[in-house]
Amino acid sequence: MRFLILTLALSIAAQAQEVLFRQVEKSRASSYVEATALFSQPGIVGYLPVRVSSLNKDTRPLSFQISFTSQSNWNGSLSCSSTFRFTVDAGKRLNQDVMVPLGPNPQPTRGYGASNIQCVLSGDFAMTNGSIQSELSADQPAVLLSEALFTKNASELDSALKAKLSSSGTSHRGNEVFSAMFDPAQLPEDWLGYSGYDSLILTDSDWTSIPPGARNAITSWLHLGGQLVICSSGTVNLQSLGLSHDAGYGSVETHYMPADGETLNVPKILDLVDSGNQAEPQAKAITQDFRSSWHLQNSFGQKAFNYGLFILVLIVFSIIVGPVNLLVLAKSNKRHRLFLTTPIISLVASLILVAMIIFQDGFGGAGTRHVLMEVRPDQGLNAAYMHQEQFSRSGILTGSSFTVDPACFITPVPLAKSRWTRYTTDYNTKGNFSLQPDGGKLEVSGDWWRSRSEQGHYLKAVVPTRGRIEPTQTPGEFVSTFDFPLETIYLLDADGNWSRADDVKTGTPFTAKEANPNETKLLIDKEASALSEQLKTTLQRAKNRLGHYIAVTEQAPGIETRKGIRWRKTRTIITGPLN
Repeated sequence: MRFLILTLALSIAAQAQEVLFRQVEKSRASSYVEATALFSQPGIVGYLPVRVSSLNKDTRPLSFQISFTSQSNWNGSLSCSSTFRFTVDAGKRLNQDVMVPLGPNPQPTRGYGASNIQCVLSGDFAMTNGSIQSELSADQPAVLLSEALFTKNASELDSALKAKLSSSGTSHRGNEVFSAMFDPAQLPEDWLGYSGYDSLILTDSDWTSIPPGARNAITSWLHLGGQLVICSSGTVNLQSLGLSHDAGYGSVETHYMPADGETLNVPKILDLVDSGNQAEPQAKAITQDFRSSWHLQNSFGQKAFNYGLFILVLIVFSIIVGPVNLLVLAKSNKRHRLFLTTPIISLVASLILVAMIIFQDGFGGAGTRHVLMEVRPDQGLNAAYMHQEQFSRSGILTGSSFTVDPACFITPVPLAKSRWTRYTTDYNTKGNFSLQPDGGKLEVSGDWWRSRSEQGHYLKAVVPTRGRIEPTQTPGEFVSTFDFPLETIYLLDADGNWSRADDVKTGTPFTAKEANPNETKLLIDKEASALSEQLKTTLQRAKNRLGHYIAVTEQAPGIETRKGIRWRKTRTIITGPLN
């Protein structure tokens, strides 16, 4: 009996954790508004999908707003804010999903990463608030587990995870849980909602119960690098589920279960999302890949600072404001002039220093970008799945707001400590950020760029495109429909033979010539060496796919962020199937 009561209490707690708040206004005919996190706990990067539901029984429209603040450390020095506004007409209902951005998470060397999300309701409803938190070990992937599998296996999975982390010395206070829970019938239809997670595990029957819009979103997340695990007590036919083993940069795995269709092989599942996943946990890669020996930063060169000139100005200033001021400008019988000459000398010296800083650093800034992009014209996708890494060095900046189109995953990346870096893995790293998804775009403000600093960012986006490489009616001949020329393209046919073409123009048929396999792989490896470790590994996996190509160009557009940053180079590596 006691065990039954404990189980029921835990079940209620798990369910209650998803509801951020529910506010009922009896004075307005029992109108209500409710905010529910669609996953039982957030990841530590990306977004958390929240469903806002409201019923207006009043005779006039009701307006309200929900403000979110996400903090990745408990002292509040790193935070990300967003606000969503709603109006519900009289007698109408509202059901809308919003993507709540999570705060940047450099995971200082404390052994774990955390998200603490607070929300506040205001407007025509009485003010109320809610919260949701999560903690993950630094090496732990963020996993989503369907409700049926969670109910049956969560306790055993959590125990096995804690034992594994404890034995490796990476556990943090023993608070880790294996996964967040979700209801397959209540999933977001925006891929950003999944962007903070590494793996999604569900049964084949769960997959068929997912609405089409949510399935499309999962497909986008999958092609960007996610891991989808389909569990079944029988043979899984991916094609019948509308899935393919060719999942772009991601992977589709299958896991056999006993006849009950709900019991998982716990050790195998732990290995599947860990060593069995082709990619490192995303949060771990963001933390580790950029803070030392990042090619993009190293190739940009060191920032020089002319100390000698500034010291000379200060020496001249000290001479003028001291001896010259006292002995020439304000002699002993005219000391009252000091009240005038000293401020003037100081002001002139300050203006000279400011002018020198502007002359040396300039306004705006400069940077360089690398893009790895999977283009999929097949399966009716017609989309480009983009990963962008960028490094920039800023001068004097005015304003802190910009718009990104389309809405994307964006995070600063921690760099090696220096006098120019502001965002590092140091515990004292501070920053206030704002991300506001709005009509398919992303309104960005805050400390994403700072004056006279070096900063790096990592972005992911899904962009519609009709670009492709397709064969013509002439055997061995292809044509590019991309809006930009390609510097070089490497093609790997269905028989494993490499060929190559250079200077490929849009709409102009080209014939690829046979290429030496070893030389081709070395050239691709050279391109990969300029990427972070995570994207380097992704490209290494992609290069061996039969019937696919790899192209490079410096004329493809990147994901545009802050205006005023002059991008010296945007090196783009494009992969995809030959149609």
